[in-house]
Amino acid sequence: MNDKQMKVLRVVLPLAILAVAVMAAVAMVSLRPTVETRPPDIKPPLVRVADVKMQDRQLTVTSQGTVSPRTESALVPEVSGRVIWVSPHFVSGGFFEKGEALLKVDSHDYEQAVIRSRADVANAKLRLAQEEAEFKVAHNEWEDLGKGEATSLTLREPQLENAKAALAASEANLVTAERNLERTQIRASYVGRVRQKDVDVGQFVTIGSPVGVIYAIDFAEIRLPLPDSDLAYVDLPLVFRGQRANPKGPKVTLRANFAGEANEWEGRIVRTEGEIDSMSRMVHAVAQVTDPYGRGKNPDRPPLAAGLFVEAEIEGHHVDDVVILPRAALRGEGQVLVVDEEDRLRFRDVDILRVTRKEVVIRGGLSAGERVCLSPLEAVTDGMKVRTEESERESADGGQS
Repeated sequence: MNDKQMKVLRVVLPLAILAVAVMAAVAMVSLRPTVETRPPDIKPPLVRVADVKMQDRQLTVTSQGTVSPRTESALVPEVSGRVIWVSPHFVSGGFFEKGEALLKVDSHDYEQAVIRSRADVANAKLRLAQEEAEFKVAHNEWEDLGKGEATSLTLREPQLENAKAALAASEANLVTAERNLERTQIRASYVGRVRQKDVDVGQFVTIGSPVGVIYAIDFAEIRLPLPDSDLAYVDLPLVFRGQRANPKGPKVTLRANFAGEANEWEGRIVRTEGEIDSMSRMVHAVAQVTDPYGRGKNPDRPPLAAGLFVEAEIEGHHVDDVVILPRAALRGEGQVLVVDEEDRLRFRDVDILRVTRKEVVIRGGLSAGERVCLSPLEAVTDGMKVRTEESERESADGGQS
């Protein structure tokens, strides 16, 4: 092959390859299969629903507080002296009975004071007897020898009155001395328990200096703060001027964990405090439990000890024919989404009685048998198509048959 042919081949060969490629491309385009286009299949969202049921409900109000004794006292001696004896029950947490001696102060000086007072009373009685005799003698002598009107001094009337007053003063001093002698034994004025002990044998106590703190165990009380929004659901014993408090307030169930176990106690709301808390704007109701340290029906239950933190459930009003739904069913302030017979969402205004953290109580706007949507949905429109678990099961059963 000469040079001329080589030049022709170099020009013709690329053109031939390019022509073949173009023809192959045209053939591929003309022979490709026709693609059938279909609109996207978008399924309605699947939602959870709750069937509407009319029911009766006992409303409750919850709160919490710390147990405290109804009666608490500071033990204060009324005489001074050295402590010579302390009761084995006079310890922190010890129980005692009414009238039981908790500690004794040295009584020697007070016994001597009683002896001296009794001697003074005897002397005053003797002097009074002498003055009464002198009084009679003076009257008799004046009747026999006297002339005119006798003075009271002549008849010894002031002397007699002075003797009577001296006897009364001596007897009063004896009563005080005897009472001071009794006060050398500090006794409990009620059945209770020791909270704090501040004295022991050998210490010198003075009048007015506290030696301990005790409290009664007949009742325990719990201050329960209640917001204004909860007051509409419970009958609190509100007392007006001139009206006596009603001890039969609503029942209260107290719950607390102690030693790893849940325990319950029953009580009642007995009163409300006189003021509304200026900071929290809450009303404080006072629950009372009788015999908090008794075993009760459950011998394994611990006592309702002072200082225990408890959760309280207060019995409220009883309502009829209401609908109870989960809180998730509520849309906005007063609407729910109802799923109609065609599985379409419909906005429904309802009359809400109460809303809690877990549920909503509805007293109007729904009928028994209706379905309420519980699933959270975005961009909801009235009439929007949805799927429910019930409709999905029916579709599955229909496909299998």
